[in-house]
Amino acid sequence: MKKKVSIEGMSCGHCVNHVREALSELNGVTQVEVSLEGKHAIVEANQDVSGDAIKAAIEEVGYEVVGVQEA
Repeated sequence: MKKKVSIEGMSCGHCVNHVREALSELNGVTQVEVSLEGKHAIVEANQDVSGDAIKAAIEEVGYEVVGVQEA
């Protein structure tokens, strides 16, 4: 499964690293790519990782998720 997550609030490389680390810690996530310029993350994971879990992980580190969709 691959999901594209639209994120608001990232302003620097440190923000990108926070989001990448938060998503990488989710059980079942196999790959994460975060784009500061595109304001999104691409998350590859097994079927057990829900959009709600992805959203919660990002919001827990202080960023706003404005959408999660299949990539």
